[in-house]
Amino acid sequence: MPAAPRSFQLDVNGDRHEITVEPDAPLLYVLRNDLGLNGPKFGCGLGECGACTVLVDGVAARSCVIPVKGVEGRAVTTLEGLGTAGAPGRVQRAFIACQAAQCGYCMNGMIMTSHALLARNPHPTEAEIRRELQYNLCRCGTHIEILHAVKRAAQDRT
Repeated sequence: MPAAPRSFQLDVNGDRHEITVEPDAPLLYVLRNDLGLNGPKFGCGLGECGACTVLVDGVAARSCVIPVKGVEGRAVTTLEGLGTAGAPGRVQRAFIACQAAQCGYCMNGMIMTSHALLARNPHPTEAEIRRELQYNLCRCGTHIEILHAVKRAAQDRT
């Protein structure tokens, strides 16, 4: 039997939100359905594909398997928190410049994971980039462009 809904204070993209949901509700559902943030995508629902990746206190995390109660009092950043259409963040700019998307479904996970990597390691080797992204599934085959985009973002210090 699910727990009764309760109120949560969430810090998402630097804004405070108060929501009332079941404590075990997946963070992904809250982000998309309650806060209208559509950057994170539902892919597998098992934390395997990476489409739902967000940053929790700066660390890449799979929002489809994190209960909302697990992020209370923590900073959550979604794709929308990295930049806007008019002023994209550096990883977003690099992905655009390198045309690193085809269908775009994996882009949220690729960008969020790359952002977390570059925050930890500003100058990763190609092997480190490959290792970091290996669990983000891309079915379209833009892997080479994605690698180029992460390398480009590492060079862009703005």
